[in-house]
Amino acid sequence: MEDVLALQPLVGRAPLAPASLPALLPKLWRDPHTVEPVELRAIIQQLETACAAHPESADLKTCLGMAHAVNLDAYASMDALEEARFLDPQNFWAQLKYAELLYRLRALPKSEEETARALELAGDAWQISLARKQLQEIRRLMREGTQKPAWVKPLTKPAVLLCAAAAAISLMMVVLR
Repeated sequence: MEDVLALQPLVGRAPLAPASLPALLPKLWRDPHTVEPVELRAIIQQLETACAAHPESADLKTCLGMAHAVNLDAYASMDALEEARFLDPQNFWAQLKYAELLYRLRALPKSEEETARALELAGDAWQISLARKQLQEIRRLMREGTQKPAWVKPLTKPAVLLCAAAAAISLMMVVLR
């Protein structure tokens, strides 16, 4: 795992992450509940410092967006992931994690569109399977009505009954005075 966090020479791309990031980072992605809030804030701070040192790295911005999502800071996560997508429009992970954030926020139609874009960017079978699984889950939620339901029943009877009850109460108040 240590070699993943070290600076790696990539042809035509910025490095994945500086060597100063802690070895805790992989643990964060496996089980975010095992990381104490203090440690999480420290990781976010280190990622922000690394992003400032390497502003061209879409991978670092993606990691920062994921860390903010684990910290339940949706706005900061969205900002970081959108910037990662802007820096490298062909970055599968930035696109997939942006779509996942939208999915978790239940912006399902937009999430479906963004996940389909991630599917187009997938470079191997594993990435394709991740994007397809996310797309299937989004479509399942849309089918099962996780979105706001449409009101199709008329409100005529309840409105008439409410008006009649209000009139009856008003009449009783006038009579009792």
